[in-house]
Amino acid sequence: MALGAYLNVDVDDLVYVPNATHGVNVVARSLDLQPGDEVLSTDHEYGACDYTWQFVCAKTGAKYIRQPIDLPVVSAGKVVEQVWSGVTPRTRVIYLSHITSPTALRLPVEEICRLARQQGILTIVDGAHAPGQIDLDLAEVGADFYTGNCHKWMLAPKGAAFLHARREVQSLVSPLVVSWGYGGNDGQPGTGSRFIDILQWTGTKDPSAALTVPDAIEFMSQHSWDDVRRNCRQLLRQAVERVCNLTGMAPVCPLDSDFYSQMAVAPLPAGIDLAVLKSRLYDEHRVEIPLVQWQGRNFARISVQAYNTQEDIDALVGGLAKLLSG
Repeated sequence: MALGAYLNVDVDDLVYVPNATHGVNVVARSLDLQPGDEVLSTDHEYGACDYTWQFVCAKTGAKYIRQPIDLPVVSAGKVVEQVWSGVTPRTRVIYLSHITSPTALRLPVEEICRLARQQGILTIVDGAHAPGQIDLDLAEVGADFYTGNCHKWMLAPKGAAFLHARREVQSLVSPLVVSWGYGGNDGQPGTGSRFIDILQWTGTKDPSAALTVPDAIEFMSQHSWDDVRRNCRQLLRQAVERVCNLTGMAPVCPLDSDFYSQMAVAPLPAGIDLAVLKSRLYDEHRVEIPLVQWQGRNFARISVQAYNTQEDIDALVGGLAKLLSG
């Protein structure tokens, strides 16, 4: 009940899964894709889910299209235009991250889902980094399927994630594992939602992580999380701006835009051994941060949560200043 209210959806349309990648797999491997059908995505997606779609398309003969979104991004409208330019008469599915993993950009999924609904195209949104980091109203997003993690920005432990499906598309879903819930009313207790029964009831599965989610939501409510996120964004903006000043490189999006909230990337110079830089940042400066290579470009992906401080930002910038100058 608490998670449904938090996401503004009916609880009968919401099921717990181990993580967002699992949620993507449930949907992708349920679809009746045919040879020549197209699944449209972007070139900013999470690697594990790229593999999911490559696997599914190889088995079905469908095509996985990774539409380029150029950096820097300048406006939500331009991003929508770039994604939509990949739509063809063969497009059956649009799969997008709400907040991308390698480039930490918030994509305008609401408008893309609206356009897709008009064209009869199924939409799947991977919200791995969205819940807790941004206000999330799934009714407003309008995706046919939306999966998100509670263990990243919602403060719950690993193993707590969800998959939401609009009532009209739930019949498309098949379970990855068939267990007792598949029997419906065959002498076994059910939830009243076929969608939940076939996906959630698997013998010996430990529900502990999911059971913490209401407490995580309550914790955020009690600690003025809108203010927390606002303060985190201020620290993050400062961090990105300082790293860009250090390297002389431009940010990947306007720093006064809605393209980021508590996670963003700062470009790093070419020719850097990212593995060595990552190790030295931790060994010499006690800074742990993902360093990402995307499309041949190097980035530091900076995340700021409630427990981060100005001292943490200073340590990151100071460490990069010393290591990049050497």
